[in-house]
Amino acid sequence: MKVPSQLEVLDLRHFSARQLRSLLDEESRVCSARLRWDYRSSADLLLQYLDARVLPGFVALDRGRVCGYVFCVYEGAKGVVGDVYASTAMSVSQPAVEVERTLLVHMLEMLQNSPHVDRIESQLLLHPSGQITQPFLQAGFTAHTRLFMECDLSDGRLLREEQAAAPLPAGLALAPWSSANFQKAGELVHRAYNGHLDGEINDQYRTLDGALRFLHNIVRFPGCGVFDVDASSVVFCEESGGMAAMLLCSRVREEVAHITQICVLPEYRGQRLGHALLSHCAAQLTRRRFDAITLTVTEGNTYALALYERMNFSVRHRFDALVWTRPEQPLSTD
Repeated sequence: MKVPSQLEVLDLRHFSARQLRSLLDEESRVCSARLRWDYRSSADLLLQYLDARVLPGFVALDRGRVCGYVFCVYEGAKGVVGDVYASTAMSVSQPAVEVERTLLVHMLEMLQNSPHVDRIESQLLLHPSGQITQPFLQAGFTAHTRLFMECDLSDGRLLREEQAAAPLPAGLALAPWSSANFQKAGELVHRAYNGHLDGEINDQYRTLDGALRFLHNIVRFPGCGVFDVDASSVVFCEESGGMAAMLLCSRVREEVAHITQICVLPEYRGQRLGHALLSHCAAQLTRRRFDAITLTVTEGNTYALALYERMNFSVRHRFDALVWTRPEQPLSTD
């Protein structure tokens, strides 16, 4: 006999960290198994926001028990759906994926009916491609498949490859990351993604201010792990002092690193700078006894995907990037 649904959806700001802690602990375990990420620092930060009662979102209760949540953040006129998760461990009257879709329907209705929101983005990395996209597609979103890729460092192949690599082209030099690079790095990201597919997915790439905010989040906040300055590097033009390419890396668990950003200016592409940056990063991590390195790439970015496959990265997981832009209203004829 089918158990009738007892699901309630309430405002997230009515709930404390204590009430959601067990759910976030479960999500952390799933994240560790699926992505090899230690999500606990991100969960702790989220719990702080919950206790401050400032995070917009919803909680699902099944027969009075918390079984799922969704939240968003605002960036000017943009809303970003940060996460959605429903418990698979507790006995509830609906499958977890249905709870997640219900939460997303509420979230998207709220955002699309907010007059100040002109754009909505979401990259729900934990969820397999297609699993929870239905509410987004029904709300008019565009979906882009992204790949979560992993490279095994245990065989030392990339360390040997870095040691045997040809030097960079004349006039270019590899240098460690420094906080003094911040402004030039923002300019690099903005220029590298001009007209790029990923600029359709993340509009921060489209402006210098947005690129600088993007970098600030990578370096200062634990959403993509703890920034690893020793595994991050840049390529400079020795004559002009300009930055030609960059790789930023974070530690997502004790033995696993994640490439949070790698980009090359258009005029320097085809000179194996991406290969040099990845080889150098992998060699540094191998020397420090890391087991693996991961990254994400849009499936339609065939140039980058081919590089990663040549360097022995394989697809561990597929997920979706989802984007909605408010349609322009016709001018009134009154």
